[in-house]
Amino acid sequence: MTAYQIYGINGPVITVRGETGLQMMETVYVGNARLIGEVIGLQQDKTTIQVYEETAGLKVGEPVYATGSAMSVTLGPGLLGNIFDGIQRPLPALEKQFGAFIGRGAKFSPLDTEKTYDVHLCIKVGDRLSGGDVYATCPETAAVEHKVMLAPNLSGTVSEVLPDGAYHVQDTVARLQTDDGKEIDLTLMQTWPIRTPRPTRKRLPADRPLITGQRVIDTVFPVAKGGAAAIPGGFGTGKTMTQHQLAKWCDADIIIYVGCGERGNEMTQVLSEFSELTDPRTGKSLLDRTVLIANTSNMPVAAREASIYTGITLAEYYRDMGYHTALMADSTSRWAEALREISGRLEEMPADEGFPAYLPSRLSEFYERAGRTETLNGSEGSVTLIGAVSPQGSDFSEPVTQNTKRFTRCFWALDKSLAYARHYPAINWTLSYSEYTNELTNWYRDNVSPQFSSDRDELCALLQEENTLMEIVKLIGADVLPDDQKLVIEIARVIRVGFLQQNAFHAEDTYVPLEKQYKMMHVILHLYHRAREVVARQIPISVLLQTGIFEQLVKMKYDVPNDKTEMLDDYIRDIDAAVDGILR
Repeated sequence: MTAYQIYGINGPVITVRGETGLQMMETVYVGNARLIGEVIGLQQDKTTIQVYEETAGLKVGEPVYATGSAMSVTLGPGLLGNIFDGIQRPLPALEKQFGAFIGRGAKFSPLDTEKTYDVHLCIKVGDRLSGGDVYATCPETAAVEHKVMLAPNLSGTVSEVLPDGAYHVQDTVARLQTDDGKEIDLTLMQTWPIRTPRPTRKRLPADRPLITGQRVIDTVFPVAKGGAAAIPGGFGTGKTMTQHQLAKWCDADIIIYVGCGERGNEMTQVLSEFSELTDPRTGKSLLDRTVLIANTSNMPVAAREASIYTGITLAEYYRDMGYHTALMADSTSRWAEALREISGRLEEMPADEGFPAYLPSRLSEFYERAGRTETLNGSEGSVTLIGAVSPQGSDFSEPVTQNTKRFTRCFWALDKSLAYARHYPAINWTLSYSEYTNELTNWYRDNVSPQFSSDRDELCALLQEENTLMEIVKLIGADVLPDDQKLVIEIARVIRVGFLQQNAFHAEDTYVPLEKQYKMMHVILHLYHRAREVVARQIPISVLLQTGIFEQLVKMKYDVPNDKTEMLDDYIRDIDAAVDGILR
């Protein structure tokens, strides 16, 4: 392994003088402790390297070793249920050796090489294989079958197949003869560079939603499978809580949770809660289909920058098996701060608020890796990206939030005032939007109701009208408003409290199926239409309020079980009886 000498050290940034022959983005080992680094700058007489570990104690003159390969992750059975740092070192194994803090230069296999898997070979001698083809399967966890695929850059003819049985991840299970005559051993694992998107056959349209069971998301601001959504919000507005709820209840097959630069105690809470959560789909632990990547704020800053690429590569790997994956990045603001810190040490020209000028392109590189695709083996899979953004002081005009809006089509703006009022999820319905609603119209029509989209539009229009009316109320009070406008305010209150607000700790309200969401929305709008008849007869709206029907609708989310949505038809009859009684 070729060695060079350290010339300069500036935090995590190392320089090497002279002609090195290193390649851009090549992985290197730095110093006698062999810290992991990556080449990020090349000049004729100088090479710049960023180190993914703590550089304290490094000295000028220590060696730098070339590897000849790019920064990569190891892919294979054993990823699910595991916890990694930003450069895919398994934290449970590190804890056993070093305790609470990670030692420098630690080398561990990301996958458990001692564990055996019950492998079934899907190929025979003479079969022609190309990149992405599945040649073996094994149960990775109780919830997920792992499909072992040929690396995308390989193809050839199967020359030998071993019998089914128990194998370690590094054991040879078959042999492939490539077109140029090389013999390649096929194991259960492969590597892939984290900054290179895994290839697919073609992208598919974003025409089906990611069902989350959260009414404000599924009904009002839906995200498509293979879409990208941003959750911006200040401190304490519930970004992490919202992502936890989505991770538990969304209909993705695989969850990748990246804790990028968050506080250590918050990540500890995430790890402990995820291990205790029961998967509603299988009844077993949610960790059986989850990968956690923890890179806390006190870990090396360069590894934070790499963590989201590690996460998205794992998500793409399971997508290529034909699974629908969802990646939760919490938070991309901390990742952008890592970019800013490294950029400052490189003495690059700063742009807005000190962030590097290439911040938008880096964000686009990340979010554009989302998508619903036809994979190389002909199956369908998707990667849905949900990135939390932490703007300082809840200022959505800062660069990370504004640039994230450019590359995501779904924007769930968390509101501090809603969060402090205990309105969960604290998604502000006037600042938020989803550009997927038009593409999803046909799916909602065919799978929920032909009226779904028109009802949703009317619901949003009422919330928008209420927002305008409340500006007037602040100036002159509600008493002077005509009854038709008072009705809008009352109906909007039912929508806000009875529909948009959701109780994560209530058995019936923590997850709500789409059928119940639609019927609840339909009942509220039915009350609005019938109440307009009362107002049109010059009857005060207070008469209808006295019947208690409005409060009855606010509580229906608790009173109607998710598996008995036909009970919502009773509310229609109660509304008709109350209105008809007043009109008579």
